[in-house]
Amino acid sequence: MRLIDAPALTVAFWRALLVGLLIFAALLVWQGAAPFRAFWRTGWPGLIYVIAIGASGVMFVIAVSLTSVANVVFIIASLPVFAALFSRVALGERLSLRMYLTMAAVLPGLAVIAYGSGETANASLAGDLLALAVSAVFAAGLTAVRLVRQVSMVPGVALGYMLGALVILPWAQPGAIQPAQAPLVAMHVGFILCSSVLLALGPRYITSAEVGLLVLLESVFAPLLAWFFIGENPGGYALLGGGIVVGALFLSNLVVLARRRRAPSAGS
Repeated sequence: MRLIDAPALTVAFWRALLVGLLIFAALLVWQGAAPFRAFWRTGWPGLIYVIAIGASGVMFVIAVSLTSVANVVFIIASLPVFAALFSRVALGERLSLRMYLTMAAVLPGLAVIAYGSGETANASLAGDLLALAVSAVFAAGLTAVRLVRQVSMVPGVALGYMLGALVILPWAQPGAIQPAQAPLVAMHVGFILCSSVLLALGPRYITSAEVGLLVLLESVFAPLLAWFFIGENPGGYALLGGGIVVGALFLSNLVVLARRRRAPSAGS
């Protein structure tokens, strides 16, 4: 995304439109209209998910254009905290001591990242706040669909992306993408498409705790790749705050994973 030379809303438009259309077409070819009919019957939880997918996808691109890659991925790693809070408010689920301790560690980490944005050349508080909004909005969508977990959300991903593209079309400049940039756009869309599908399939084969641990690798590799390939130094504050956030979530997920692996042994 950093290498694509185009306005943020233009990148967001093509990203949302192409990914949405590709998933939509693939579902129609392989499964017909049945997944969309099932998704339609989810009602307002499905609608919230569609809006969350569309809004977070657009805001993510804008956030990356305003602040550093490190700040964005470290802040978005806080998504489980928002999901836990929303589940407490909307679903009445009690927060465990583990979750309270996780939040107590994550919040100072986010504060360190935000403070460092004033000291780092390629970071800004506006971009940090937008990344925080991405985390909160997406967490709200995930919380809503827990009410209809028996239905596949893949159609919602397609509809959400296409809705996002439609909403920002009046402000986007689709023609601003130069032909020379087409390979980068195609590569970016391919990465987003593959990661979205694989992330949806992963929980079918491993536990959610294991998925959470693996997803945290994005917060580790993304800043390093941006630093190595385009020379974007994340800065000391981002590394310190990000280390606190990622470390807290890593330990939290590790506790869940350890408990689930002990449970079958205790029952056998």
